[in-house]
Amino acid sequence: MREVSQPATEAIRMVEVLRALADPVRLEIVQRLAMTGEESCNAIGGDLDVHQTTLSHHYRVLREAGVTWTTIQGRSRLVRLRRDDLDALFPGLLDSVLNGDRHPRPAAGG
Repeated sequence: MREVSQPATEAIRMVEVLRALADPVRLEIVQRLAMTGEESCNAIGGDLDVHQTTLSHHYRVLREAGVTWTTIQGRSRLVRLRRDDLDALFPGLLDSVLNGDRHPRPAAGG
């Protein structure tokens, strides 16, 4: 297995993580990885209505921000969350983001 260039744990910055997680497609990818642990890019992409080149961009943004870890196995790219790294650097951040859509939003004007 080969690894793709990605930041060392100490190089991960919160602003880059938050920027990566702010996009709805990337957030959906992260939510799915949180449930499955590790998947191939093709498996995740097959369920999203996004063009392949756009999907590749989203994977790159997540990887370069330090949110995901990518390895190459044969012709497949396997992606997983860097949960341990993110939890060590920013305790509770990933869980807050992943659980954020489960809480009801307050009514307007209330």
